[in-house]
Amino acid sequence: MLRYLYADELHQYPKLAKSMFVDRADQFKTRLGWDVHVNENGEERDQYDDLNPLYVIWEEPDGSHGGSMRFLPTTGPVMINDVFGHLTGGSPICSPLIWEVTRFCLSRRASSRVAGAIMLSGGEVMEGFGLTHIAGVFDERMIRIYRLIGSSPEVLGSEGKGRDKIYVGLWPFSPADCTRVAERAGIPRELSRLWFNRAFGRTGRHRIMRTG
Repeated sequence: MLRYLYADELHQYPKLAKSMFVDRADQFKTRLGWDVHVNENGEERDQYDDLNPLYVIWEEPDGSHGGSMRFLPTTGPVMINDVFGHLTGGSPICSPLIWEVTRFCLSRRASSRVAGAIMLSGGEVMEGFGLTHIAGVFDERMIRIYRLIGSSPEVLGSEGKGRDKIYVGLWPFSPADCTRVAERAGIPRELSRLWFNRAFGRTGRHRIMRTG
């Protein structure tokens, strides 16, 4: 199942939180060779984890992490502006109606439906909070994954070559995309909405993203 948790709520699910940060280290440092910091506990964390982001996390039956991604509003510090702003023509993406997604991570043990469930959560967040878009930075390997899942972004800019190529993209809110992603993931949209409503109720769109 999917859980929607702010950073200051992660202590309620210590196994889920610990395994998420360890899986991030495994994916981004070990498997992809990114220049990221891994702490003495084997966890990959960065400065954006200190801003009380919203995490969407697939929880396995044993309480461990299966996959996740992180949301922050673009009205505050975000990677897309702070690190990759040159890829958007020097114009920052800054709007209360656009949130950034980063650290899309899948456990080595994750089933094929987990990636689709996490992408589907992006649609739930956009619909529930009244957003028009989500923005993200992604690498070359994700192009194929997004296409298979059924939700490809509008590319705003890129740099690099081959496996090292980095993109900045925007996903508009699209009910059709949500339906397609749900079908390909094998997850009824009603179940996806239930997971979101359990976290925020039916008035999620009126809740303000907390930033610390």
